[in-house]
Amino acid sequence: MSESSVQAAAPVGTPLPLIGKSDTKPTWCPGCGDYGVIAAIEMAVKRLKLPSHTVVLVSGIGCSSNLPHFLSSYGFHAIHGRALPVAEGIRWGNHGLTVIATGGDGDGYGIGAGHLVHAMRRNVDLTYVTMNNQIYGLTTGQASPTSMLGQKTKSTPTGVIENPIDPVSLALASGATYIARGFSGDVKQLADLVAGAITHKGFAFVDTMSPCVTYNKINTFDFFRQRVYKLEAAGHDPTNLVTAWERSLEWGEKIPTGLFYRAERPTYEELEEVLSAGPLVGQPAGLKGRESLLDEFL
Repeated sequence: MSESSVQAAAPVGTPLPLIGKSDTKPTWCPGCGDYGVIAAIEMAVKRLKLPSHTVVLVSGIGCSSNLPHFLSSYGFHAIHGRALPVAEGIRWGNHGLTVIATGGDGDGYGIGAGHLVHAMRRNVDLTYVTMNNQIYGLTTGQASPTSMLGQKTKSTPTGVIENPIDPVSLALASGATYIARGFSGDVKQLADLVAGAITHKGFAFVDTMSPCVTYNKINTFDFFRQRVYKLEAAGHDPTNLVTAWERSLEWGEKIPTGLFYRAERPTYEELEEVLSAGPLVGQPAGLKGRESLLDEFL
């Protein structure tokens, strides 16, 4: 639905509806960190005054991936690990839309890790917000790609023996041009980071520490509150790739949150010749010079 058709269906001067809560209520456990994430996304899109019909939320599979059901925008619930290729397809089909992908650490950093790396190196102009609870919540408490070394879970009763993925370092190495870490216990900062991600031109990544109150008794809200500090308060320069890398390696007694890195680089949409002519949905269907093109292969 185009903005013009929405306006035509409403009296002249009627404000277009902004994103809010949908009629479907969240089904997360009471106290889940994902409530803070959905609140931050809602705050960000309302601050930016984005009409509902111009935004698409895309997710994969997992507790966090239910998020598109709970906001009144367009949404697509993809299969496990495939949120980003679907989001890319939507973005390229109509890059007049604001596309926000959401998901969890298992969905995004496990089966979806390959898609994440390639979306970042392409610098596709979309936003990816992860809810990183360092555990598989939907399948009731197995170790995830970000579970801490030695952590005991249902699938690792004697402790995790694999080193965890560091999403921020991965994003820096892969070419994302907006890289941030938030904490669902600080909704105001998280909303600022999400709003900055949406307005950024290029691949914007917000890894959010979002505690699972049911299955992860280590990485709790208290765990993070005792450790997090804000990069902006520490005088961090987000245009400096070297210091961003150094900050990304901090994990332990101190855990930084905020904007690690931001850069300006041509997006995939700007470099792709077909997309430079505007959203595909607004371009004429079919191939120009089809006959001459077919002649080359006959």
